[in-house]
Amino acid sequence: MAAALTPGRDSERSSAEAVFLDACRRRPVPYTPVWVMRQAGRYLPEYRDLRAKVDFVTLTRSAELAAEATLQPLRRYPLDAAILFSDIMTPLQGMGVGLEFNPGPLVRNPIRTPAEVDALPQLDPQRDVPFVLDAVRLVRAQAPRGVPLIGFAGAPFTLLCYLVCGRPSKEFSEARTFLYADPQTAERLLDRLADAMAAYLAAQAAAGAQALMLFESWAGLLGVREYRRFALRGARRVVAALRPLGVPLIYYLNQGSALLEAVSELDVDVVGVDWRSPLGAARRALGADKAVQGNLDPAALFAEPGELERHIDGVLDEAGPMPGHIFNLGHGIWPDTDPDAVARMIDHVHERTARGARG
Repeated sequence: MAAALTPGRDSERSSAEAVFLDACRRRPVPYTPVWVMRQAGRYLPEYRDLRAKVDFVTLTRSAELAAEATLQPLRRYPLDAAILFSDIMTPLQGMGVGLEFNPGPLVRNPIRTPAEVDALPQLDPQRDVPFVLDAVRLVRAQAPRGVPLIGFAGAPFTLLCYLVCGRPSKEFSEARTFLYADPQTAERLLDRLADAMAAYLAAQAAAGAQALMLFESWAGLLGVREYRRFALRGARRVVAALRPLGVPLIYYLNQGSALLEAVSELDVDVVGVDWRSPLGAARRALGADKAVQGNLDPAALFAEPGELERHIDGVLDEAGPMPGHIFNLGHGIWPDTDPDAVARMIDHVHERTARGARG
């Protein structure tokens, strides 16, 4: 629930930019801001029309098309943040990694030896992914209502999983055995990826992104000890490089319920929480110095309207009245979601929390 503003400050916090960025920094806001992971995507008819004209890779590598995909949900909904349309593998393509999508990412030559790690070039964002930075600039110039833009990257361990395994997997067994069989090489790869993602995200911020997010899709497969040694190591290196920029930093960890106390050691402003962890418990594990993001189950958007509102209220109640909550799903929105359900969700969050802020 949104925390009440001090008298006379409402006009200063009225724009979507201020609301979202203030919530990231755990400041009082007039209502709880909302955005949706994968909000630019296949559940929108306008996105499907766009995809009918171009393939996915072309869409991510054209600044104009990526900006259009980013802006589509902002035209339809009163969202409080945009997230750049791209893919976590895009900067790896810029580093010379051979990739194809069928439909998930397939790495032609997986990286598993010290020599292969050493041969992985560093990323120069201006040279290697200029279209991403151009897309950031286009979105900033065209975003309605002052909606702020989130730039993002894959967290180093998640990228390691794809690079080592070569393809998506439920277990990522090759990547996890790699950690045990050759931990020093794994650490070298994580450091190299961390430096690349730090440069990539810093370039997005320089181009105009107002917040930066790391997606950690697969570290939930690790035990706490391995998470701290490997995944947290990579994320810390990225965050340390970005912290001087002064923009809010968001870290999303999928299936991370058992790891939240370790995540509390990461110097980020916001932690995205999947739907498996009640936000109240997540707040206690993370501590008072972090905002939380989430965490409605994407499946709840298929409920009847009244039932959907009940589930939304449950998330808001768990978040509590203290500042520092950004409403989101606990994972990416599903392609067969009814766009009208998304509208109901956004409206209900805004209306209920604005009433709470007014008392």
